[in-house]
Amino acid sequence: VVGIHRLNYPNTGDENDYMPQEDDWDRDMLLDPAWEKQQRKTFTAWCNSHLRKAGTQIENIEEDFRDGLKLMLLLEVISGERLAKPERGKMRVHKISNVNKALHYITSKGVKLVSIGAEEIVDGNAKMTLGMIWTIILRFAIQDISVEETSAKEGLLLWCQRKTAPYKNVNIQNFHISWKDGLGFCALIHRHRPELIDYGKLRKDDPMTNLNTAFDVAEKYLDIPKMLDAEDIVGTARPDEKAIMTYVSSFYHAFSGAQKAETAANRICKVLAVNQENEQLMEDYEKLASDLLEWIRRTIPWLENRAPENTMLAMQQKLEDFRDYRRQHKPPKVQEKCQLEINFNTLQTKLRLSNRPAFMPSEGKMVSDVSNAWGGLEGAEKGYEEWLLNEIRRLERLDHLAEKFRQKAATHEAWTEGKEEMLQARDFETASLSEIKALLKKHEAFESDLAAHQDRVEQIAAIAQELNELDYYDSPSVNSRCQRICDRWDALGALTQKRSDALQRTEKLLETIDELYLEFAKRAAPFNNWMEGAMEDLQDTFIVHTIEEIQGLSTAHEQFKATLPDADKERGAILGIHNEIAKIVATYHVNMAGTNPYTTINPQGINAKWDKVRQLVPQRDQALIEEHARQQNNERLRRQFANQANVIGPWIQTKMEEIGRISIEMHGTLEDQLTHLRQYEKNIVNYKPKIDQLEGDHQLIQEALIFDNKHTNYTMEHIRVGWEQLLTTIARTINEIENQILTRDAKGISQDQMNEFRASFNHFDRDHSGTLGAEEFKACLISLGFDIANDAQKKTGMMEAEDFKTCLISLGYNMGEAEFSRIMSIVDPNRVGVVTFQAFIDFMSRETADTDTADQVMASFKVLAGDKNFIMADELRRELPPDQAEYCIARMAPYSGTDAVPGALDYMSFSTALYGESDL
Repeated sequence: VVGIHRLNYPNTGDENDYMPQEDDWDRDMLLDPAWEKQQRKTFTAWCNSHLRKAGTQIENIEEDFRDGLKLMLLLEVISGERLAKPERGKMRVHKISNVNKALHYITSKGVKLVSIGAEEIVDGNAKMTLGMIWTIILRFAIQDISVEETSAKEGLLLWCQRKTAPYKNVNIQNFHISWKDGLGFCALIHRHRPELIDYGKLRKDDPMTNLNTAFDVAEKYLDIPKMLDAEDIVGTARPDEKAIMTYVSSFYHAFSGAQKAETAANRICKVLAVNQENEQLMEDYEKLASDLLEWIRRTIPWLENRAPENTMLAMQQKLEDFRDYRRQHKPPKVQEKCQLEINFNTLQTKLRLSNRPAFMPSEGKMVSDVSNAWGGLEGAEKGYEEWLLNEIRRLERLDHLAEKFRQKAATHEAWTEGKEEMLQARDFETASLSEIKALLKKHEAFESDLAAHQDRVEQIAAIAQELNELDYYDSPSVNSRCQRICDRWDALGALTQKRSDALQRTEKLLETIDELYLEFAKRAAPFNNWMEGAMEDLQDTFIVHTIEEIQGLSTAHEQFKATLPDADKERGAILGIHNEIAKIVATYHVNMAGTNPYTTINPQGINAKWDKVRQLVPQRDQALIEEHARQQNNERLRRQFANQANVIGPWIQTKMEEIGRISIEMHGTLEDQLTHLRQYEKNIVNYKPKIDQLEGDHQLIQEALIFDNKHTNYTMEHIRVGWEQLLTTIARTINEIENQILTRDAKGISQDQMNEFRASFNHFDRDHSGTLGAEEFKACLISLGFDIANDAQKKTGMMEAEDFKTCLISLGYNMGEAEFSRIMSIVDPNRVGVVTFQAFIDFMSRETADTDTADQVMASFKVLAGDKNFIMADELRRELPPDQAEYCIARMAPYSGTDAVPGALDYMSFSTALYGESDL
């Protein structure tokens, strides 16, 4: 019995490494011919399932291994290693050498071969050959099977029991009689591939059908060759345990490989889903940034257009269009800009959490580029509004000056009417001496009158010059009229000088001059000129912007009215001279033709102008009263706007400061802070009607052409900018908390850790700016247990006091530059010089959590590829969902290795690119 045992079951060393020792009942049946037949068929099929990978097979297990060549080839296939070079000779010594090389290789794998010698294998000893093959099966097919730290045999049995537990009529207790009815094999197949077998139709009393069904399906669909015969199993009281174990282990390896493939596929699907989502977020950011930049690009030229209008109405329409832009067109873009920043921050957080590189937008579409463009837009807005208001002031001033020019020009032109004809008259040629003297005196009076009009001509020219400097649209017409007045004035001067010379030549011939007419003329001319000036002033339009200015005009008008009694006395004196002349003419019957030879001014004209002056005075009173009322209303509008602005401005500033405090203080969980901030945001949004009311008051002020307000330092522009900053700040703060929650949940950071991070950050953020300088950040890292001086990180959370003291002493209050530079490059990639809390949290979460890596993804693809260095498109479509399979196929480059086949794809480069490129 002992000899037989040695032949059929050679001692392979410590058999407990593989399976328990056989009991005595097993040894009693070692020579059962049915068992040997089953082993021959099973072991032969098992060997061929591996040898066919090398393009060969065996027919007779004890004959085909005698030269050792196929035995060495079998070991190379199942181990994946190269054995020593075989002997090609056909002599017995060559065969023994090859078999020994195979046996030595088996021994090198930790297997002790006892009583199995190369000579017995070369001699074709069937029992020894079967024992050797069983040893190989144990070592390379069964030994590594372990479930819950059991031995190989127990592990394989436990795996079978667990997989078949849900099936009725199946009770796997061993590797012999438990499998005779075939239901165990069918249950294993149905458990993993239910579409291959209709288990409900199988019957326990039909073992032949069950066994053949399982064997046929396994060979056709699972690539497991038939290693058993249904007739042998049914016809044997106790099937061979080794044959059953060998066949069942093939099921284990087939289905465990599928499980690995499924796990690998799930990992790849997860990674690809994250990448697809991130790519969509990148596309959304690019489109939103492009649309916003395009809107800014289109809007800025409109705001930079400084083409002036010729009329006040047209400029006021431009101002109204600008108000519509501020009220309707810009606010949605403000929200888009804020949303763009929020989307960018959220995307970067997701990329960090999925261990992907940071997103770098296209050239010119960075958040900073949008902010710079936005700054240019707001600069253009400010300049455009200032230009509009200045243009309105300019046009208002132009209208006033143009009207003043027309009044003065009309007055002067009326005065010059007929003066050239008068100066060109030859009446002195036939006049008597008295008439000549009268003409001379008349001419002197005219020269006096002419000199009095010199100031008006200069005023007309000065007004025309100012209209030219202010770019008055009708300047050519003004210049033409001014030039005609100046030319005519020069002509009058020349004619006056010429007539004066003629009269002086004949002065000696004329001696009689009517002194009274001369005195009348001298006094009437200035008075007449004064009345004309008074009428001009009383009819002069005025433009004021404050109550003080209108009060100044009213005071000046009252002063003018105070001079009217003296003027009336002067008028009476002048009219008295005329009455004296009439008395003399009547008394002495002087033939004066009823007119004053020295002036064209007559008492009727003086009285008419005086009446006009008295008529204009109350009209001027009424105009000043109405303007005073308008200025009072303007002052009311100023105070109304100031009262609201002086409340809203500080309120906005206070809210900004409160948001800053909320963002750095720790009160409750992040969710509590988020709820608090959202309620805070709701309260801020509910304040919007007050801003709208202030906009309405501001519009009334602009419509009233009010340009300054001494009652407040806040302008509508200040309020608008502050409000927009407040909305943006609360939205950014909420987004930061959301990203912190996202980071915490994704990285598994506890609330206590988050509170510890925030407490450490706030402790060193002494100026409450929300950022840490380089030295502050260095101190914060030390306080959290980072031994940066040694370029190593101690993730203990906190240091003991003595450890911390020792750390500082060893550091000399100065961290290692290399390690600190590395950390700063992570938290401050743009080298701004400060570290935000979000960057701090991202760094700490990265230091305390693990994520998928490129190596893990590459390993998953390798499983799907069946350990090949490349993968085929059909394999991807079989293992992955359709959309993700096509996603990989479209992005994988062709594999260029020496072992490449047509259509092979490079999954290694693709896996690396997932973690190294942001624009696949």
